[in-house]
Amino acid sequence: MYLLMLLALMVVLPVVSILIEQASGGDATLLFLVGKWFVFWIVGVRLLLAGIRQVAQPSYTATKIFRIEDPQAEKLVTEIGFGNLAMGLVGVLTLLEPAWLVPAGITGGLYLGLDGVKHAMNADRSKAENIAMATDVFGAAVIAVGVIARLA
Repeated sequence: MYLLMLLALMVVLPVVSILIEQASGGDATLLFLVGKWFVFWIVGVRLLLAGIRQVAQPSYTATKIFRIEDPQAEKLVTEIGFGNLAMGLVGVLTLLEPAWLVPAGITGGLYLGLDGVKHAMNADRSKAENIAMATDVFGAAVIAVGVIARLA
């Protein structure tokens, strides 16, 4: 279920959103739409949902992603969740306030990229951590392209 949700949020829903907007006859370039929709779905919705889960159920991230059984780790996961909630909310609000797209993309993309590097440095990654690593790096790369297109 985790993998299917990530694939939907990171590939399917952004691509469908781009195709719908292109079909509606708008004059936005493809790279502009990549920035808009990948920031919305990856930084916005993905991080918002991750934050909700981390705040509501911190033991999942602690045990399934990081394989830490110590209940004390849940305090840190909850704080990570607060950060994800904040970044995710700003990412979602980019649809209402387009000027926030670049700052949200830079913040969320940097977070995902650094998170992916940190996962990669862990030689003893779990399957769930491998998925998180791959999707974090992918998300950071796509968002970087979209942000650069917005700045160009």
